[in-house]
Amino acid sequence: MLTQVAAVENALHALNHVSTRIPFTRDVGAFVSAIHKEKVEAVFNLCETVDEDPTLSWHPAALLELMGIPFSGSPSRALLLTADKVLTKQLLSAESIPTPRFLAYKNGVDINSAGLQFPVIVKPQFEDASIGIDQESIFERPDQLLNRIASFSARFGPVLIEEYINGREFNLSVFGFPNARVLPIAEIDFSDFPDTLYAIVGYRAKWDTASFEYRHTPRSFPQTISQDLATRLQHTAMTCFGLLGLRDYGRVDVRVDHQGGIHVLEINANPCLSPDAGLAASFQQTGKDYTALVSELVDFVGQRSGDDKNLRCRLAG
Repeated sequence: MLTQVAAVENALHALNHVSTRIPFTRDVGAFVSAIHKEKVEAVFNLCETVDEDPTLSWHPAALLELMGIPFSGSPSRALLLTADKVLTKQLLSAESIPTPRFLAYKNGVDINSAGLQFPVIVKPQFEDASIGIDQESIFERPDQLLNRIASFSARFGPVLIEEYINGREFNLSVFGFPNARVLPIAEIDFSDFPDTLYAIVGYRAKWDTASFEYRHTPRSFPQTISQDLATRLQHTAMTCFGLLGLRDYGRVDVRVDHQGGIHVLEINANPCLSPDAGLAASFQQTGKDYTALVSELVDFVGQRSGDDKNLRCRLAG
């Protein structure tokens, strides 16, 4: 997370904005005091957890809303909703947005997986950054799931069990305020994966630089997507963005099965803003650099503050 903090900070300095780092912890009083001491006028909200607890990730935004301080990114309600994978899936299903069939599981509760088609993938309900997701999270048979789900949940808490969708994976970055747009569509290339590995972007693929998964899941921006598929992907992303109440930016991850069906896997209201992360990479496909991305985000916050020309942006993460 500190990588994105440094990158945003450097971009703000290049744009001649005064900035300061203010960490958000359970010591809310210290945060409020620092905000007042530094005379903060606006905040870049880069918090992904609070004291390593992802279920609290929406609290910084909620506090800033109470204080009346404009900030970048989605409002607290969107961060709260999307932090819960099960609740997000329920909302998608209620609006008939296609998503893999699923079950919610808490340790000690009996499950009936008869309505699911195997293999299935198990994901922690509240974790981010693919924590708890890897090849070991996929179960090919109901008996495997029943034998191991309790220990999985004991480690990671409540979990989401959903059908594994075989097909292409796309990342759809949505950007803009007050009117958002879908940036160039990114695809994860699994072509080098052997048959012994499921095509997923798990924890190793994101963070273990020495792993096979990390070295063989490159991001590309394919030019061969049909117009029909591109239109359907863009429509799906914009629908999700609006349904969950995202703002400024977000990312929607989807699978497209071999019949062309779209399945929403995740909606991320606070994706990483590091220069090498998906959203920044998609933005740079438009011909603009990273500093321009930060500049536009400052403009978005400025519009909400009523002072988009003289904003002295302060950074909290």
